[in-house]
Amino acid sequence: MKEFKRYTVTSALPYANGPVHIGHLAGVYIPADIYVRYLRLKGKDVVFIGGSDEHGVPITIKARNEGVSPQDVVDKYHGIIKKSFEELGISFDIYSRTSSKIHHKTASDFFRKLYDEGKFIEKTSEQYYDAEAQQFLADRYIKGTCPHCHNEDAYGDQCEKCGTSLSPMDLINPRSTLSGSQPILRETKHWYLPLDQHEAALKKWILEDHKEWKPNVYGQCKSWLDAGLQPRAVSRDLDWGVPVPVEGADGKVLYVWFDAPIGYISNTIEWAEKAGKDWKKYWQDEEAKLVHFIGKDNIVFHCIIFPAMLRAHGQYILPDNVPGNEFLNLENDKISTSRNWAVWLHEYLVDFPGKQDVLRYTLAVNMPETKDNDFTWKDFQARNNSELVAILGNFVNRTAVLTQKYFEGKVPALGSIEPFDRETLNDLAHYKDKVEKALETFHFREALKEAMNLARLGNKYLADTEPWKLIKTNPERVPTIMNICLQITANLSIVMEPFMPFTAEKIRHLLNIGAINWNQLGSHQLIAAGHQVGESFLLFDKIEDAEIDAQIHKLQETKKNNQTQTKVNPAKEVISYDDFSKMDIRTGTILEAERVPKTKKLLKLLIDTGIDKRTVVSGIAEHYEPEKIIGKKVSILVNLAPREIKGIESHGMILMAENSQGELGFISCDKEFNNGSEIR
Repeated sequence: MKEFKRYTVTSALPYANGPVHIGHLAGVYIPADIYVRYLRLKGKDVVFIGGSDEHGVPITIKARNEGVSPQDVVDKYHGIIKKSFEELGISFDIYSRTSSKIHHKTASDFFRKLYDEGKFIEKTSEQYYDAEAQQFLADRYIKGTCPHCHNEDAYGDQCEKCGTSLSPMDLINPRSTLSGSQPILRETKHWYLPLDQHEAALKKWILEDHKEWKPNVYGQCKSWLDAGLQPRAVSRDLDWGVPVPVEGADGKVLYVWFDAPIGYISNTIEWAEKAGKDWKKYWQDEEAKLVHFIGKDNIVFHCIIFPAMLRAHGQYILPDNVPGNEFLNLENDKISTSRNWAVWLHEYLVDFPGKQDVLRYTLAVNMPETKDNDFTWKDFQARNNSELVAILGNFVNRTAVLTQKYFEGKVPALGSIEPFDRETLNDLAHYKDKVEKALETFHFREALKEAMNLARLGNKYLADTEPWKLIKTNPERVPTIMNICLQITANLSIVMEPFMPFTAEKIRHLLNIGAINWNQLGSHQLIAAGHQVGESFLLFDKIEDAEIDAQIHKLQETKKNNQTQTKVNPAKEVISYDDFSKMDIRTGTILEAERVPKTKKLLKLLIDTGIDKRTVVSGIAEHYEPEKIIGKKVSILVNLAPREIKGIESHGMILMAENSQGELGFISCDKEFNNGSEIR
């Protein structure tokens, strides 16, 4: 394994349109902080870079909806996020933001270098323009009917009902969310990064040179590369972001996916200026190791797109590893900010004061390293009571109490060592290698398991030796036993530091010692005989059922509100009777139904309309089994222009009702009518 002189560690920039939740922590920030704290304990030269991602369309939409400026939005959430991270002990060397002047300059300079060297492709294309609002429309400012499931409120980049990725041109009857008017196509010029030109180099770099990457990361990269890379726009028409630094580019900014990762560099520059360091040694020196901590939704950006940007620039190192995690669920349900189905960090810190490490521990134990995992409040309680209180806290407290009781709080001298003592000390000596091996390969759950096993070793040693009995029958053995227990406790202050820094500090305070270097982990000579330790206190408190029930009740209320809240879309614009009369809606019967291959949402239906028998593709596969709807009476719009969907020509649209939970139901007559009867 190559030895590096310094380490540059980044964690994905949280998007500043909302607070941080436990999914973010388990996926990105807890593992990054564990790794950085471990490196610092080893005495490594490491810089830990964080910051808020503050540009992009979602922030402008939130600002517009709240009647404030985008800067107001990012200022609010940047403050909340930064304070929450500090209180949880996420030990960034700098936590800055992409709206800063230094970031705007860094991103502009980066773009300009690639532009001047001809690294971009310039394209003119037609995009939707709102003539009434007098601006080009970002994808999220366009809504229309999804061509796949016929959801009438699909966005220009994705239908949130069926999950299909879209482009604005895919939408049926597109409309601007700014004015409500129908947008027009107008030519606009943008710059594209030709990812295809980097494809061969990226394939070798990832698929051949980095087979040690986590399988979930490697697999996603391989899928993208096998599908072939295409040029990707680096600019867009918007008034919030880093202005494109080219003459004649008024009203255009750098696409947020392009400017955000440059935030790692600009934040490093900002840190270096304050710390008196040379930032280039952390980004442009082959003796520096660059590691990106991210969630799975950011894998492609950090493994393919950002490295392509760095290669195009030519002066930067590429990441040595990108240990991306999967998603964390909450109570067996996907975390959703829009549904408020989350445990928000800033709220947790209020509800559970002084219990930062309980959350850090539980999230580390349940870290979704290669597959999605789940957080439940009952498990959180059990981890605290059965592991932190009963194992780690119990051993440290008993050791301190017995030391005060038998030796007035002074470390007794190590006497003769018996075989069982030697066996325990031999086990202690192996923990450094075990934990270090797991941390170096980003197996944080395994590393924490081994760290807790050290506390288990201490508990077993105490239980087996029973010094409270020996003090009466063989008091000469007790000093050795308690010395070994105190040495194990001192080792726990080292090994727990990356995972639970507040607890490690408490152990050091109890032992009346300072921080100990990682390389001393496993030693049984950390505290000298005669050293005075402090009075005992509990490291952890039991969490009672009432505290957990309150959190579960809060989630149940959230779910109840989501289920009962009736979402009634506003009435659409008034149409004339002539417009309505153009629609030919008939009764029909489903004769055949089958799933459309390689889709989750679509059914291919054969419908007897009374006029003919025709094929219709409908996005109802998640609501109805095909074999159960054969013979079903439906209402069908028969004079809708044919449209090809997944290679199938669909002739018409069946009418469905949708409730507030997104469930679909057929619209049919309450009397028996022949197929082809007109619906007026």
